[in-house]
Amino acid sequence: MVIPGLDEAAAVVHAGGIVAYPTEGVYGLGCDPSNEEAVMRILRLKQRDTSLGVLLLAASFEQLAPFIAPFTADVAARVLPTWPGPETWVVPASEHASVWLRGAHAGIAVRVTAHAPAAALCRTAGMPLVSTSANRHGQAPARTVEEVRAAFGDEVDCIVDAPCGGAAGPTRIRDALTGAVLRAS
Repeated sequence: MVIPGLDEAAAVVHAGGIVAYPTEGVYGLGCDPSNEEAVMRILRLKQRDTSLGVLLLAASFEQLAPFIAPFTADVAARVLPTWPGPETWVVPASEHASVWLRGAHAGIAVRVTAHAPAAALCRTAGMPLVSTSANRHGQAPARTVEEVRAAFGDEVDCIVDAPCGGAAGPTRIRDALTGAVLRAS
């Protein structure tokens, strides 16, 4: 179902459902990161290998804090000035960052978004959301409600009807320890 309201989308997340929502450049598929069943359902929908992991999108650094290890001064100096914004970082994971989020990695990919609809959804849900592009693995990411519907039909529990940001595609991913670009934007 397509919904305009963030309260309804947050209720779907809290009930263990999957939400498609706009981000800086593409629609994302999201769920409660502590719900293993929901995360696995997203990975099955995407036909994505569990070893790849997923990223967490948040409205604030505080929402991410339970999932990340304390930042060193160097990491903080590299990462924090880019947030909120369209920069995803792989940071050292805390013991609370489950394997279903990290995949085969020691770190976890995280972003504090400046995209108003995505940030509002995270605030309304009261948590960061899993964020992975709304597409089957290897296909082009959806950028509109219609493209989400075409890709997934009724396999997602709701779609937030709001525009994506102005980015041309998914956000850049960088390694917080080295600054290296892992995925160009």
